[in-house]
Amino acid sequence: RVGFYSSTCPRAESIVQSTVRSHFQSDPTVAPGLLRMHFHDCFVQGCDGSILISGTGTERTAPPNSNLRGFEVIDDAKQQIEAVCPGVVSCADILALAARDSVLVTKGLTWSVPTGRRDGRVSSASDTSNLPGFTESVDAQKQKFAAKGLNTQDLVTLVGGHTIGTSACQFFSYRLYNFNSTGGPDPSIDATFLSQLQALCPQNGDGSKRVALDTGSVNNFDTSYFSNLRNGRGILESDQILWTDASTKVFVQRYLGLRGFLGLRFGLEFGKSMVKMSNIEVLTGTNGEIRKVCS
Repeated sequence: RVGFYSSTCPRAESIVQSTVRSHFQSDPTVAPGLLRMHFHDCFVQGCDGSILISGTGTERTAPPNSNLRGFEVIDDAKQQIEAVCPGVVSCADILALAARDSVLVTKGLTWSVPTGRRDGRVSSASDTSNLPGFTESVDAQKQKFAAKGLNTQDLVTLVGGHTIGTSACQFFSYRLYNFNSTGGPDPSIDATFLSQLQALCPQNGDGSKRVALDTGSVNNFDTSYFSNLRNGRGILESDQILWTDASTKVFVQRYLGLRGFLGLRFGLEFGKSMVKMSNIEVLTGTNGEIRKVCS
């Protein structure tokens, strides 16, 4: 529930927020990192902080999580909270709060985060196969979201978190050169944008080079990500097809406030979908534990 720690650790939320803010000031990439980490935590074993556990064979070591960042922010916040209220606040809750605060520092709207999650005891790399992938069809993505109780609107809304952050060339350069059997680029990419991307990610170039997922607005939590999809400027294949599939396109259009479509406020809906996601398979009461150290 909202305010779970109001009497047992009243400073918990403000400590997390100030920690996220200070790390963000020295490294803006921690904001999208923390948001993505929370998503990757919730989709595997529920929102139980299992993504934070280090060691061989853990979720953290699995290929889909190899580029996750922001672990040091959670460790820092946990250390500060343990100093004032030891053994009270879970790592899973710190991560859920940090994800919210990452949106706040990138000029997005805030929302109330229900707390009271406990930490899971299991973290296995093999469980990460149900994370949505960047080459998956809209139907495949919808199935994975539906399995977690999330609908098509939640899918478009949560993927809209790509309004902040970057992707490595290796995850989308196939779209620029050898997209299909004809060997040409993905026809859904805007022509002028294609040449820009090819300059940033040359064929056989450095696959680890990072490119903004939301061109022109990488550190601002806004709707320009959706404008880019409309204009054929989505970076990942799984992003761009949200505009070409009728079932998801309607939500992109609503977030853009296009004429003839009932408008939706992205910032507001994002908070609602995040609360819904952050409730996936949570451990409460006597289940799980409160870890002293998150990793």
